[in-house]
Amino acid sequence: MRKKLQYCIFLLLPLLLVFSKVSLAQAPEEKPEDKPMLKLGGALRFNYNLSTWKKDQLERGGDFGFDLFRINAEAAYKGIKLNAEFRHYSQAFGGAFLKQGWFQYDFDEGSQLQVGLNQVPFGIQQYNSNNWFFNMTYYVGFEDDHDMGVKYIRDSGRWQWQAAYYKSAEEFVFGLAEPSPNRYSYDVTGRNKENNQLDFKLVRRLGDSLAHEIGYSLQGGLLYNIDTERNGTRYAGAVHYEYKSSHSPWNIKLQAMLYRFQPAYADGADLDFVEMGAYGANYNVANRGEIYTAGIAYHIPVETKLLQGIDLYNNYGYYNKRESDYENAHMNVLGALFTAGPMYIYTDAAFGYNHPWLGPEWTNAFTTGTPGDTKWHMRFNINMGYYF
Repeated sequence: MRKKLQYCIFLLLPLLLVFSKVSLAQAPEEKPEDKPMLKLGGALRFNYNLSTWKKDQLERGGDFGFDLFRINAEAAYKGIKLNAEFRHYSQAFGGAFLKQGWFQYDFDEGSQLQVGLNQVPFGIQQYNSNNWFFNMTYYVGFEDDHDMGVKYIRDSGRWQWQAAYYKSAEEFVFGLAEPSPNRYSYDVTGRNKENNQLDFKLVRRLGDSLAHEIGYSLQGGLLYNIDTERNGTRYAGAVHYEYKSSHSPWNIKLQAMLYRFQPAYADGADLDFVEMGAYGANYNVANRGEIYTAGIAYHIPVETKLLQGIDLYNNYGYYNKRESDYENAHMNVLGALFTAGPMYIYTDAAFGYNHPWLGPEWTNAFTTGTPGDTKWHMRFNINMGYYF
């Protein structure tokens, strides 16, 4: 009996091998993009600052406290990607909100589509600055700005172009309610709401290492006024240059831009400013202006157990307001970034002239300023963050 069983198995073995090969050949191969991917990260930051215009702070020797805790998530499955960042600040700086978050589809290695809260393609990106304070462009909504819409990016190496449509800014309150200033990037707030914005950016890379980037940016959109229920207009344009190379320790940023806001205020309310808000508070900004910025940085590699690099930098911004009786504004940040493993430590001396974050005048620093009593003020700041 045992011999018969062995004989049957011997006869069936070739058939089993044939069927197994057929089944393996018919089984579809799993592509890398079909496998789910999830990457989580974040940061915890603390901040020390000492401001020359705050007498009580000078007497205390400055303040040291919590800055932010953030969570980052990147995911991909079946060709669809996700990128999101949620931030939590103290309640005085806006509390908790989404900094960015979008769905992404890559058509190929050089082109992609992003839908959601993504970075507006305008000016030098990702930042028009090297320091913790950004540059003047950030404070009027033209640096690292994020809005709700659709963006297409095409990058072929020497050429890159981006085109985007944004239905609104960070829309956290729907309807006719005033936009909340509890947000990361500066947008028009108060009685006006940004909507239906178009952006186009073109970058040309030069040199053998493509280290020189010359770019042009255009932006146009509407401003819906809650009181009149009519749309005003706004537009902006910029030319920019950046030098960055993995073979050189130098980084250079140059940009010139202009903007115009034309809100549809009620008859008789001939205001020459709009409100803008972020981090839990609004201030006024001139309806017209030009901003010129320049930045230079130098990287020093360090080979020690604790410290791996030092970046020295200086960033300057000049804000030329095109409204009568409005004083112009200046901003200059001199500092260094220390890289120690997962920690990044920004040490900045930030000087401001008619700047809401760098002086005693908040509401009208970017409009009338403080005529007849304008002075330079300085904020010494140390921001230390652990990024994971």
